[in-house]
Amino acid sequence: MTLRAFMHRITVLAIFALLLSGCEKGNPLTVVKAVAVGVPSLAPFFEENSGLGRDTTAVRSQPVQGSLQQGDTPGLYGGSKQPTIWDVAKLERFLTDPRNHQKAQAWAGVLNIGTAEIPEYLHRLTPVLLRHDTLVKNHDYKKEKAVPYNSLLQAGISILVDEQGIPAVKCSCGNPLRPFEGDTGRISVQFEDGNKKWAGYERESVVAVKPAPRKLARIALVDVQEPARGINRPVGSTGEKDTTFNTKKRRTVPDLAGTTFARASRVLIDAGLAAGYAGQGVPSDGAKVTATDPPAGAELPFGQYVMLTVAGGGTSTSGGETGPTTTPPPPSSGAKTPPTSSPPKPGSSGPSGSSGGRPGESSSPPPSSSSGRPGVSSSPPSSSTAPGSASPEKSSSPPSPPPSTGSPPSSAPVTSSAPPPPATTSVPPTSRPATSPPATSEPATTGPATTEPATSEPATDGPSSTVAA
Repeated sequence: MTLRAFMHRITVLAIFALLLSGCEKGNPLTVVKAVAVGVPSLAPFFEENSGLGRDTTAVRSQPVQGSLQQGDTPGLYGGSKQPTIWDVAKLERFLTDPRNHQKAQAWAGVLNIGTAEIPEYLHRLTPVLLRHDTLVKNHDYKKEKAVPYNSLLQAGISILVDEQGIPAVKCSCGNPLRPFEGDTGRISVQFEDGNKKWAGYERESVVAVKPAPRKLARIALVDVQEPARGINRPVGSTGEKDTTFNTKKRRTVPDLAGTTFARASRVLIDAGLAAGYAGQGVPSDGAKVTATDPPAGAELPFGQYVMLTVAGGGTSTSGGETGPTTTPPPPSSGAKTPPTSSPPKPGSSGPSGSSGGRPGESSSPPPSSSSGRPGVSSSPPSSSTAPGSASPEKSSSPPSPPPSTGSPPSSAPVTSSAPPPPATTSVPPTSRPATSPPATSEPATTGPATTEPATSEPATDGPSSTVAA
């Protein structure tokens, strides 16, 4: 190589490095602290050895299609036959004890409530187990203040979620949680302070959770030890009112061609299936669905992904894309499927399989969208693609954004999924045809959302409630 050629190569490399440096400055990586199962926090709100809550090592993070998951996605969270491992009453006694008033003020401030509202707020939370390595904004307690930091909670950690499926409290230490605010595609996970990289950690398994568009009446969970066993848990209960269903029972993929992405996602959730997408950004609510994989009429187990191909409408503000886009279906290999359909990729909320393989690089999770900043625990992030949602009825809460096109009234209670549609039909389980665009002229109801106790319901073969009109 001549000297001139050598100098030319050096110059090209230097320019390339400068360009990369400029990109990094414009969109820097978000540092995220890993939090492994069983590793105590260095500055917790509540002593972790006091029996407030226990994690489990029996969970391996499940694969997903899209790292921004909605809080009512069927099977997003797990449960077990031992629901009493979460002691919500103990946390309430601790935070309402006058001796802990300073700590209670810091804790309540994170969740935008007053200390007098703590008991009511806790009674609306529901204990679950993470089935995915989940990004959150965590909080330590230092110098009588809540100190926020981004963290990645390992699958198997027990948390409390609010009425829209958003992580609210880490059970073992009582630390308050808020939605992750960064770009899920640009994080640098730091494994330190005893938190070693866990077996099964993969960048494809990392998720952040955005609020469900409406308050939930119950959450459909998957038993982490017996994946064929589904659990319907009423919101605000701790397991004593659980009913069960069979996650292996087939759900029929509805005909979604011509509907909007928001409407298709809602219909799939009601059918006990998850809406999947490919690409860097979540499709916008108004993007039209042109095809599904597998197609309408195929039958899938509870929580499996149906990949939606959309055209037009661009992506949501959280995705960072602005032009029209088409979301292609994923490769059709790698999952067990019924012979009548082309196989979808396995979903995180499905009962089958765990993501094995080599650990992924901590600094490069899958491209995805970022979640916005929340106002209160039940309000969706401002840049979320979720339709407008109802916030808790607190005087200190900011108003919720208006409903997006295709979302149902924000105050109506919903469940994380509904009974499967009959195998002989391919229409969604709603009163409107799947090919019709979502109604936009119906005013939202003014009555408060309610949560329905499960004591009057028998055990079912699937999630037992439908969307209230």
